[in-house]
Amino acid sequence: MTSIDLATSYLGLELKNPFIASASPLTGSVESLLHLERSGAAAVVLPSLFEEQIEHEREQFERLHAYQSDSMAESLSFFPELERYNTGPEEYLQLIRDAKESLCIPVIASLNGFSSGGWKYYGELMEQAGADALELNIYLVPTDPSVSSADVERHYRELVSSVREQLRIPLAVKMGPFFSSPATFGCDLVDSGAAGLVLFNRFLSPEIDLETLEFVPALQLSQPEELRLALRWIAILRDRIEASIAATGGVHSGLDTAKALLVGADAVMIASTLLKHGIDHLQVLRNELVQWMDENGYFSVEQLKGSMSMNNCSNPEGLKRANYMKALTSYTTKV
Repeated sequence: MTSIDLATSYLGLELKNPFIASASPLTGSVESLLHLERSGAAAVVLPSLFEEQIEHEREQFERLHAYQSDSMAESLSFFPELERYNTGPEEYLQLIRDAKESLCIPVIASLNGFSSGGWKYYGELMEQAGADALELNIYLVPTDPSVSSADVERHYRELVSSVREQLRIPLAVKMGPFFSSPATFGCDLVDSGAAGLVLFNRFLSPEIDLETLEFVPALQLSQPEELRLALRWIAILRDRIEASIAATGGVHSGLDTAKALLVGADAVMIASTLLKHGIDHLQVLRNELVQWMDENGYFSVEQLKGSMSMNNCSNPEGLKRANYMKALTSYTTKV
């Protein structure tokens, strides 16, 4: 077998291969992170610090401060020292420190929410804790009909700009697919300071419990078919932005990885397939990719990347409406 160079670059970080373990329970402990590194992960994204956790810490601090202000001086000794006050956010920062001390691969922190809140502050703390990059997982579900699509997009751009101003480390944005013009909006995010885009964020929808008549969480792991949406828009965006792109959602094999690289992804984010098959399944994905590249005459990931982007593929119309009619007319039923 020909020697294959799997090295790639993402957010300016040099990676030994394109496989990044995305935010999931598998990236929440140092023990698991070390297992991921041994199995071939080129970088890891830590589980997201949620805006709700930041708000909880802020509310707790404000309650404590108010009580201290209204109490006698001798009562202050009953409160823990603030620097020892163990909260969700502080535990997260410690995970970053421990991961950086233990791993040789890049460690990417993640923030999940929808408002500026403490994002700027905690983004800076994550950088100080040693994170190599920060991924913004903006999870905004607009429900007010008076808020226009332009208002929503402006909110995203302002959030990205405000966080970018506080950081020296690169910033990636995990972008959802539900925008009127994903190509335009992706360019806007890069102009606002994003060094990379992760396509696409999965907005999880609740289920209805028919016994309690309540909305309940219903997490489903991704399926390979979900990757198709990202493949189209990565191919379209690849030639239009000067930023990194990662594919996420539906990457379950080395062949899926090859598809993502062909359209222009610099890396792939994987979680569901590892949750299904175990961390060591990373080696299967790597071997599948290497075998496909060898059989098809590719010597490096850099040679492979973007060779089927919209500007480079033989049938760019296949990314547009022309593919729609062909897909419908080619479908046959089983008798």
